[in-house]
Amino acid sequence: MVTSHESSAGLFDPRTETAAIRIDELTLAVGPSDIPRTNYFTLFRIRSGSGEICIDAARHSFQQDDLVCCTPYQYLRFEPLIDVAADVIKFHANFLCVETFHAESGCAGELFSDPYHPPVVSFDASAARDLAELVGRMRAEQASRSLGYQEMLLAQLKILLILATRCKTKNSIATPTIASQPRHPVLGPLKALIEAHYQTWHSPADYAEQLHMPAKSLGRVVREQLGKSLTDLIRERILTHAKWQLLHTLKSVKEVSREVGFSDELYFSRMFKKATGYSPTFFREFETEIRGGSNLSMLSPPAPILDRVRSPDNSGV
Repeated sequence: MVTSHESSAGLFDPRTETAAIRIDELTLAVGPSDIPRTNYFTLFRIRSGSGEICIDAARHSFQQDDLVCCTPYQYLRFEPLIDVAADVIKFHANFLCVETFHAESGCAGELFSDPYHPPVVSFDASAARDLAELVGRMRAEQASRSLGYQEMLLAQLKILLILATRCKTKNSIATPTIASQPRHPVLGPLKALIEAHYQTWHSPADYAEQLHMPAKSLGRVVREQLGKSLTDLIRERILTHAKWQLLHTLKSVKEVSREVGFSDELYFSRMFKKATGYSPTFFREFETEIRGGSNLSMLSPPAPILDRVRSPDNSGV
């Protein structure tokens, strides 16, 4: 049992008979609507309507026939300009593991792990029809629960992800930014610098100096091209690393904090909770428990963290 006092209400938890994949409907009137945080990967297929969605600190436009791709624990806020009706496909790593920045994520990494392109995929008329038919078949499988329906859902979900990835790749070649403007040449070197130094360089000024640009100018380029600040971009990469280490290793929170350049574990924990809604300890213990320790690279179950979580000495602490 998870030791943290944080609530897991609303999160996928197989112990409460919630499904590892769900297809729901969403209707939103004009105006802001916050979407509860979840530990599912979530796809919003916009059947009708348009507007903007805030995903963490970034803001993106969407319209009819778009697919919005969101990762677990993100902050989501829809701001429709026209009433929205959407299909919502949610799946947990227990159903299909596409964890961020991992070689096994395959094409799904293009949808869920690319901070340099918007998480909104546009479909032409033909692809939109294919997507609608695919979601319809998934709905029918979910409703029927016939023999092997979970295997059918898994196969159909993989097809959906491949279809979306193909469309995103095609779109990124035709219109490479959210503003349909040529990508600024500094983004490539900036991405390389962040990948090389995110564990030690946390200030935008560090990157601006290396790129021989004023920090304000570099920040403006990132905001215009990616819809977020340079600080947000750096923090996203730090958090991606931290999440992976918390989920797939037994390193302590202090070790993970130091690994991404924070000597103050409490500061790191506050940053993590602000970004995900939960503390690093809860995130690790809850996800590891509901996955049965399968996310940890251990030779024999159960994983040691599960023993510690369930220890009578730690109950209620």
